[in-house]
Amino acid sequence: MRLKARSDGPLKGRVRPPGDKSISHRAIILGALAHGETVVEGLLEAEDVQNTAKAARLFGANVVQGEDNLWRVTGAGSLTQPAETIDCGNSGTAARLLIGAASAFPISARFDGDASLRKRPMNRVIAPLSQMGARFDSPNNRMPLIVHGGKLKGITYRSPVASAQVKSAALLAGLGAEGETVVIEPERSRDHTERMLAVFGADVDQIDIDGVLHPRVRPSTLKGARVYVPADPSSAAFPAAAALIVGKSEVVIEDVLINPLRLGLYETMLEMGAKLTFKERRDPIGEPIADLVINASELTGVSPPLKRAPSMIDEFPILTVLAAFADGETRITGAGELRVKESDRITLMVEGLRACGVEVEELDDGLVVHGRGPKGVRGGAEIRTLGDHRVAMSFLVMGLASKEPIIVDDAHMIATSFPDFANFMAGIGARIEDV
Repeated sequence: MRLKARSDGPLKGRVRPPGDKSISHRAIILGALAHGETVVEGLLEAEDVQNTAKAARLFGANVVQGEDNLWRVTGAGSLTQPAETIDCGNSGTAARLLIGAASAFPISARFDGDASLRKRPMNRVIAPLSQMGARFDSPNNRMPLIVHGGKLKGITYRSPVASAQVKSAALLAGLGAEGETVVIEPERSRDHTERMLAVFGADVDQIDIDGVLHPRVRPSTLKGARVYVPADPSSAAFPAAAALIVGKSEVVIEDVLINPLRLGLYETMLEMGAKLTFKERRDPIGEPIADLVINASELTGVSPPLKRAPSMIDEFPILTVLAAFADGETRITGAGELRVKESDRITLMVEGLRACGVEVEELDDGLVVHGRGPKGVRGGAEIRTLGDHRVAMSFLVMGLASKEPIIVDDAHMIATSFPDFANFMAGIGARIEDV
């Protein structure tokens, strides 16, 4: 499916993006691990999360979509032997978290995914889980793989990367391990797992190591809980960016998760000169929420600090688009993780930006964009996406403000995280259409 985006006047209106993907995955997984019923409101009903729901069913949980936007997950406090392969589709989050959860039980489970997921490294979760006692059949440390779980021992694991997926896999395995499990990261990654474990009654806290707090979990019995899923800040990034670069726009994005460890892009937007405010702040579920008010802005190039990278790793593609419309140089580093996402996002963004007339330099762990100002991006290209949903959405946003329309060659994978993206954007006046 090819889509084309073109400039068609200012963007206006109020919208509420889909539910947060990270919280949606975790709500289903923890609900499957818990005793009793978990009720989830606002679950992201995208392909990635649907695959997590299918996996939970194969592991013995009852997962049903009810009325009034509610999902119900009924678990028995453990995962059972699945009768077939756990297909995680395109989702690295589903794969790594479910592998961690399955490791805690005396079962053997085979995991697989699509062609993209099969290329992504699984050694980063195999390493800590193997230290805990899990065994793996995986000749190349990639999918497909079989995990043999049970009889785990807690460890203190010093992760070489700041990754919420790695941290979460170890913590979920630690729920069924003997002793305590601690994960030490070079920088803090998103903490949704720790927050939600507390909601489900886990014995989870933080331990001070060398003056820095790191998450710790002990063997725990989870109890079903009620979970509210706010709007995904990674999805909100696309209408927010569009409102910044399309002249005379004013958009309100409602109910957005503003967890401090997810706000790296928005902090960077403000540093670039964005007219962005957070209103109606609230915290109904142990996760802070607010409405975002965004107005078209004249942006200036920036160099975000390395320590901010984990808090905006998913938003680097759309940040490069903002950088193209900013005045001056934007230097993005610390993003080497992007080379092992659904695609090599660094290379794809560099290719696409150049095709649209933007001067850009590729770095090992990022890129340097030489911004052309609010009216300096030519566009007029067809972008190779390799089926990467964030690359596709980023260039469609660019097409809303470039001089010439932009086409993305394959947009079907957008549904993995943002169902009905084109119609959603049309609700604020964006012109995105089938080709």
